[in-house]
Parts: sequence; structure tokens; C-alpha cells
Amino acid sequence: MRVLVVSAPLVGHVFPLVPLAVALRDAGHDVLLATGGGGLAAADAGLPVHDIAPGFDFGRIALRVFPRHPLIARAELAGTAGTRGAGLLFGALNDRLTDPVVALATRWRPDLVLHEPFAVAGAVAAARFDVPAVRQENALFDGRDLVRATVARLGGALRRHGLSELPPTAAALAVAPPSVAVQGGWSMRYTSYVGGGELPAWLREPGDRPRILVTRSTLTGPGDRGPMPAVVAAAADVDAEIVLVRPDERSARSLPANVRVVDWIPLDEALPASAALVHHGGAGSALGALAAGLPQLATVGPGDRRHNAELVARRGAGLALRPRDITAHALTRLLTDDGLRVAAGQVSQEITAMPPPTDLVARLAALV
Repeated sequence: MRVLVVSAPLVGHVFPLVPLAVALRDAGHDVLLATGGGGLAAADAGLPVHDIAPGFDFGRIALRVFPRHPLIARAELAGTAGTRGAGLLFGALNDRLTDPVVALATRWRPDLVLHEPFAVAGAVAAARFDVPAVRQENALFDGRDLVRATVARLGGALRRHGLSELPPTAAALAVAPPSVAVQGGWSMRYTSYVGGGELPAWLREPGDRPRILVTRSTLTGPGDRGPMPAVVAAAADVDAEIVLVRPDERSARSLPANVRVVDWIPLDEALPASAALVHHGGAGSALGALAAGLPQLATVGPGDRRHNAELVARRGAGLALRPRDITAHALTRLLTDDGLRVAAGQVSQEITAMPPPTDLVARLAALV
């Protein structure tokens, strides 16, 4: 069959779709990934990629949308907007993406469309050509809520393509471990393509001291400082090796002796030899640490970051803190709190028990 995979043009949205796309390709199906921006790097995984968003600039969309909705904008910066802010942003984005996706589907004629919750343009194309649409979750929200919020702000895209509403999906793929978040649909183990980069040999084995990895977002904006400056400030008082992954220029200045720096690395390969992960609260980072069974510190921040961090903390598998509240004590707790380690291990076992993407290929083919 021919499978069109549609994602918003953002790395953190595209990369979680790649493992299933590769599994479909390896099973002999024709796969085409429609995205844009930084997501075009998925071509490095050997997938054909089509740019549906030339000149994409997410910041420009935000500057156009949020000034008209100041209360939602303020809540979005605080991480308390729920799905309202995302609906505004991705509704506007999908109103722009729908025509290119439908045009691509017109030429390529897919038998099935696989899309993430923030890429409802894919569902519009599937409805237009009466083929099954499958939603693959890539976050810790319930994708049904995200789709509703996005469609409510979609503008004229539905009308332009002869639709009054989106028909129900043929299936949904739920990646969140149920003890952390509830998503409807077929269960599928969370995995993600991590892009290029080589893992240094010293990161493949545990060091002389416990290792804390610290990452930052691939997408930054107003109100998002991330954890790195605070971690660097506290590092000298923590008995650990601290590794900054892709630090910004400010964070990499004047580092304590126990702090090292690396460029882009395959993070999933570095996690097994590490003791904890500190990150910005993105869903991919949260799920990656849970899959590896590592305690994590997730900073609360704009967008979905507060939501993700608080889910992890509620499960007992990590800490949810504002960047300014990251202290040597909090970092030490990541390494010494048995409760955090046990809970993270339990969630890791839960994720391991979920079917891998390869197990979903036959079920998807049966929809056609």
C-alpha cells in the first residue's frame, strides 16, 4: 500500500513518526513523509520527504495569532492554556498546510494517511479521497483533545475541500504509558528517531561518578529559558558528572570542572549509561527518560511543558520544577531518591510491554 505520513514541520513532531514509517517501508509498503522546516531532516533516516511548508517560520505564525488573543497567549506562556494555545497556533498552521497536503495526495494517491494530532491537514486529505486516516500520538495529551482544538481554529480549510467536519479516524495509536497518561486507541511502544550525530565512546559506559544528561528544546521562544543555566550554576555542589547536550553559548561559558559539553548525539544511546536526565519538559524527552527508566527533572514552562512535567511528577518518576528552582539539592535528589528510581523503572517496564511499531504494520494494512 501507499502510506502518506503527515507531520507539522517541527523536529519534535516529525521524529516520533519515523520508526513506524520505517517499519512500514521495511515491510514493503511505499511511504512518503510530508513535513517541512527542521522536520526535513527525517530524510536522513532513508525516507522520501516532501516539503509542504517552504519558508516555514513558526515564530511568525505565533506573532500573527497570539496578539489577537492576549489572555490565551499569557496562559500559553505560563503553560496553563491546556489545548487552547495549541489550537490557535496549529489551527493557523494547518489552514496553511491543508492545500499543499491535498495537492500532494492528489498526485501521489495514498491508500492510507498516517498523521500526528497537530497535522490534521493529513486527515483532511484522507477524507477528501475517502481513504483511512490513522492518528499517531506523539505527545502526552490525549490526541482527540488536540485534534478538536486544532479543527476548531482551522479556518476555511475544511470548506475549501468540501467538508463540514472531519470524519472519525480509522484508528489511533496511543504511545503514552497508561500509568502516566490516558490516550485512546491501539497501544504502541514509544520510540523516536534521534537524528544524526555520533555518540562519544565515553558516553557509552558509566563514568566514575553518576552522570546527569542535560538537554534543551529544539524549539525556543518567549518565556523559555530552559534548565541549562540553572544546572550549570548548581553543578559544582553536585557529586556527579554533568553533560550538557547542545548547550547555547551562554550556558557553555565558564563551566565547573564536573561539567562537560557535547554536540547533537543520539540521546537514546546515551541514556542507558546515565543516571538521570534534566530537560525542558518536551514530550519526547519525558517519554525517552521514562522508556530508559531514568529519573528525570522536567522544567515547567510554556506550551505543553508544564503538563508533561507535572504528569511525570504525579507518577513519581521525576521532578517538575521551574528553572529558577533547580538547585544542587534537587539534582542530588535525582541520583539518591529510591522512590524516583523505582517509579521510573516501573514505567520503563510498562513501555517495554507495549507492542513495537513493527507489530502495528499488519493491523494498519488490514484497514485498507
